[in-house]
Amino acid sequence: MINDLDEGSLLERIFPRLGPANVPVGPGDDAAVIDAPDARTVISIDTLVQDQDFRLEWPSGYRTTGYDVGWKSVAQNLSDINAMGAVPTSLVISLTLPGSTPVAWVEDLADGVAAAIRKLGADRCSVVGGDLGRGDALVVTAAVTGDLEGRFPVLRSGARPGDIVAVAGTLGKAAAGLCLLDSKHPIAEARASLQALANIQSRPEPPLHAGPAAAKAGATAMMDISDGLLRDAARLARASAVSVDLFAAALQDFVEPLGEAAALLGADPMEWVLGGGEDHGLLCTFPAAEALPDGFVAVGAVRESGSAPATLDGAAVQAIGWDHFGG
Repeated sequence: MINDLDEGSLLERIFPRLGPANVPVGPGDDAAVIDAPDARTVISIDTLVQDQDFRLEWPSGYRTTGYDVGWKSVAQNLSDINAMGAVPTSLVISLTLPGSTPVAWVEDLADGVAAAIRKLGADRCSVVGGDLGRGDALVVTAAVTGDLEGRFPVLRSGARPGDIVAVAGTLGKAAAGLCLLDSKHPIAEARASLQALANIQSRPEPPLHAGPAAAKAGATAMMDISDGLLRDAARLARASAVSVDLFAAALQDFVEPLGEAAALLGADPMEWVLGGGEDHGLLCTFPAAEALPDGFVAVGAVRESGSAPATLDGAAVQAIGWDHFGG
């Protein structure tokens, strides 16, 4: 348990697992020093809280590993940088740990952090520092910086009537995985296809190539789909003073892989596609005359502002998706 170690000893277990910090000044001083070759720095921060954003033990029998939490913390942060059209360059991570936390769980978290950076393709990113503290629940907060590489940031506010609405990455799989984890169906005994959905919830794979590619291709607006396609489309629409109309037929390719899980749980897979966000895909708008970059799929169109910010086949639908403070 970490109660058996002092702070310095625990850090000695963590930092060697994270790899080198490719910055002028990394861990070991009061603050890190990072390069800013663009003269502008993109920055974002996210927090994972035990029993709010993840459970250590799920009704399905799955036990969340430190690797899962480390990976997910990195993935959701890198996705925010990606959504600005930038390339991630550094991470600082703050851990709040109960004294009863096994040291191996914390080491596993560090391994998950390092693996996510490497396997998601954030080649320029490294962990440059952080903080350790004691608390009643596990809390992981990560802040990430990014480089625009001379490009303008792609904001939520640039969508124009006539633009194509497109997404990159997966939709609904993480939401299906969450429902499976939260069900009484044992994940360990489930088919590999169902286990894969639970894995996407635990270890999302945002398409990090897609943000810079969209920026280079002339995307007019862009955002990370973290709280659900419908809810985030409405946010983008409000920021741009337009309406976003999603096409149900264009979303069927995302619905079909969820059929097995939906049948098992008695769920509507379209609700997962519209309301699930933790796949951390990208929602973008592009001028209609431009070809979509590789990896993007057209799913709707931008209209003049109407009675609802986001619609499905022209009709208003009940808002679904995640809200930390909503009902």
